[in-house]
Amino acid sequence: MRTVIVCASVSHGNTRRVADVMAQVLDAKVVSPEEADPEELAGADLVGFGSGVFHGRMHPRLTGFVKALPGGRGRAFVFATSGFPELPPAPFTRPLTRLLETKGFEVAASFTCRALDTVMPFKLVGGINKQRPNAEDLAAARAFAERLREGSRKPSTG
Repeated sequence: MRTVIVCASVSHGNTRRVADVMAQVLDAKVVSPEEADPEELAGADLVGFGSGVFHGRMHPRLTGFVKALPGGRGRAFVFATSGFPELPPAPFTRPLTRLLETKGFEVAASFTCRALDTVMPFKLVGGINKQRPNAEDLAAARAFAERLREGSRKPSTG
């Protein structure tokens, strides 16, 4: 299974750590939005899109990249790290998921976990979630990637 993960990790490297764990399981290449090649993504069996959450939104470098993609894509997943928990009525990943669907992607699943956040006023005390993503978060990311990998091995019916 050819997999590429497009990751915008800008503040503390938290999202990249999560992407790297997923990449190990999926035998994936991890690239920034600026390094990503739309033709390579078109040839992939699975594409991951992830970033930290900034003011309740995925990073604009990632969403801008997705907006610029041509249509006609395949299977994808979305992931995010954030200082605050995701609220069920308004998940951080929903707008990106919908954008990917307009581009022709079938979004298989999404994953979020907490991570160090040093936005003001939390910066004054060194941030919140100082030890995250922790081993438990990374294990959850690994399990998420394993489910994605196993899902790709299921025979298609139809």
